[in-house]
Amino acid sequence: MLNALTLILACQLSGEIITQLLAAPVPGPVLGMLLLLFWIMLRGGIPDELGRAADILLGQLSLLFVPAGVGVMLHWQRLQAEWLAIAVALVIGTLITLAITALTMSGVQYALARLARRRGA
Repeated sequence: MLNALTLILACQLSGEIITQLLAAPVPGPVLGMLLLLFWIMLRGGIPDELGRAADILLGQLSLLFVPAGVGVMLHWQRLQAEWLAIAVALVIGTLITLAITALTMSGVQYALARLARRRGA
């Protein structure tokens, strides 16, 4: 378990370092997650120890929402003052995400159908 947590944290640290060195517009943890994904792909699967560690971390995920809740309470007056802009951004962002997801799934479905036709022919 300690090895798996060390791997996760090492990937996050590597992502942070790369982002800082390259001044990349990507958050370090996101790049670290991609590094972890590539490591898993190269290995050919998720090791049991890493899977168990991930399950434990996901079980405690609700604790990560506490700082967000504190931030909302801390900036409550600002949220009240700018609620309309925030609401519009949330609605538009959600609609764009849904549209892109639908287009992506449609493209995947088309590609799978085309692949099935090629294999059948």
